[in-house]
Amino acid sequence: MKLHARVSLKNKIFISILAVIMIISATIALLARWILVSGLTKELEQRGIAVAHSIAERGNGFVLEKSYAELLSLIFDEARLRERQHMINYIYVLGYGGEVLSHTLTVPFPQELGVANPIDEGQGYSVRLVAIGNQISYDIAVPMNEGLYRIGTVHVGLSKEHNDRLVAKLRFMFLGFISAVITIVFYVSHRIARYITSPLTRLTRISDALSQGDFDISLDLGEDLDWAVTNCPAYQDTNMPCWHFDDQRRRTHDPEQKTGQVCATCLFYRKRQGDEVIQLADSFMSMVWSIRLYRKRLQESEGKYRSLFDSGPDPIFVVEGSSEVILDANPRAEELYEYTKNELIGLSFIALGGEQARECLNALHDSETLTGCVYCPKMLHFKKDDKPFYVNMHACPISYGRVQAVIVAVTDITEIMEKDTHLMQAAKMKTLGEMSAGIAHEINQPLNVIKMGSEYLNLLAEQNHEVTAEQIKEMAMDISHQVDRATDIINNLRAFGKKSGLVMSRVNMNEPIKGVLSIIGRQFSIQRINIRLELHEHLPLIQGHNNRLQQVFFNLLNNARDAIQEKMEAVPELWGDILIRTYAQEGHVSVSFSDNGPGISESVRNKIFEPFFTTKQTGKGMGLGLAITYGIVRDYGGKVSIHSKMGQGTTFVLTFPAAE
Repeated sequence: MKLHARVSLKNKIFISILAVIMIISATIALLARWILVSGLTKELEQRGIAVAHSIAERGNGFVLEKSYAELLSLIFDEARLRERQHMINYIYVLGYGGEVLSHTLTVPFPQELGVANPIDEGQGYSVRLVAIGNQISYDIAVPMNEGLYRIGTVHVGLSKEHNDRLVAKLRFMFLGFISAVITIVFYVSHRIARYITSPLTRLTRISDALSQGDFDISLDLGEDLDWAVTNCPAYQDTNMPCWHFDDQRRRTHDPEQKTGQVCATCLFYRKRQGDEVIQLADSFMSMVWSIRLYRKRLQESEGKYRSLFDSGPDPIFVVEGSSEVILDANPRAEELYEYTKNELIGLSFIALGGEQARECLNALHDSETLTGCVYCPKMLHFKKDDKPFYVNMHACPISYGRVQAVIVAVTDITEIMEKDTHLMQAAKMKTLGEMSAGIAHEINQPLNVIKMGSEYLNLLAEQNHEVTAEQIKEMAMDISHQVDRATDIINNLRAFGKKSGLVMSRVNMNEPIKGVLSIIGRQFSIQRINIRLELHEHLPLIQGHNNRLQQVFFNLLNNARDAIQEKMEAVPELWGDILIRTYAQEGHVSVSFSDNGPGISESVRNKIFEPFFTTKQTGKGMGLGLAITYGIVRDYGGKVSIHSKMGQGTTFVLTFPAAE
């Protein structure tokens, strides 16, 4: 089988055709030879029998009259007639008793010849092969009859040597015929094999060149065709569609979609009438042209996207999927991270973004989006000298060479975050200004208690009253309690007013709620607004900032108070009610703020989180509270939902993912 596999297709076709024709020719020749040789032998026998019958009919009178001289003359004439002298070795006549009456032999008659070929009664003739000296003959015996009685037997000896010479001549003719057939078949099969395999040989040569990257090879397939790529406008301008090429690509996505448009004259995609070899050549030419066109477009596409990659305004990395090693980076990444390209390539991407970067890349495997990409906002990255800065990171899986990789685009948002921080800080300061009256009232209460205690002690001292140790202890504990209360209020104010850091920490949702209520709770009570708490005791932690969450909760409580007071103007006897609930479900932590205010209309609800949108009177609000609230919740991966009915109140629900 290996030897057979090494033989070229041309030789296989050639040998197969030659072998089949030779087998058929040899079979026909052998069959014809057998037929002709057997027919020749039979013909010679029939001629010998005819000669014997002729002698028997003409010589029976000579035998009855015993005119043996005339009988001898008769058999000599028959033996020497024309070509019979080469064919007949002898003729002899036997009497009824087996005695030799006449013969043509020039030697004494051999006795054994007389009994070599006996003929039985009733037998028409008998043929046997007999030998006389060095001669071998076909002895043909025919009875000589007179009426119903046999009076003798005629024997004619046909030369076997003469018969063999005729057979040899016939054999030579057939050998010459077979040789001629073989020669003709050899030439014809060689031409046929060459005709069939010549296009395949050229296709193989072209395929080898294409496999080595030589797409400019001449497509010489034995046809006078102009295959210059300059003849195709779609090749010169890749923005121009090629109806055959692009139509096939479209139909792979949508089998029903077909433009039906074709170029008037296209030499590249066509089918000629002809045999399978011609159709194969056309298909191969179309395939090569598709590869050329696709390769041209691919080269331009690679150049275009390489240009976009290198000239992008933001850093872009190509990261190996499994090892998280940087495979490529654009110039902007070198500028921002202060590494050279050689230093970045081969560096672990985790060295730039820490564990947050690893979590973001790992999230690609769990992504349920249609694109498979993930977006990770406000992540801490580090430059070459470990200087921190913040980025938004967008990661998508790609194929890079023969490996699965991730393309990561980052945007430096440090300056934006600083501006947001200043804006939120300004909003806090405004909030503290609005809270000043309530804060003063909150601090005055423990101060008044302390003042009253000190004046009471001073009065006892002036009146020389004896002060017991129990009274002093009770008074000191009361003063200490009021001092702690004032300290808590001041600490909460400091925590609320402090500028938030950039690094998030784990926060219990209940803590910022209690911190806000310690500042404004009594003020709400004075304004006839009751705040009820239903806080889950074992609440999971979330990722965030305590003071930013306080700002979120204060904004929601402040809006609820304003809404309730607006309703109180219409219903003076109304008491405000705010219910704050925290709960956990399905890996998330939620907090809801429900009030019994007038509610929010559908038209306002769609705009409520837009910056500078407010329904309050001029001078009573800038419209940034809920916009900042929405931004903070979104930064922590949470979402805000609103449930409201006009005249019945509003519920804000904030949901955050629980920290792992």
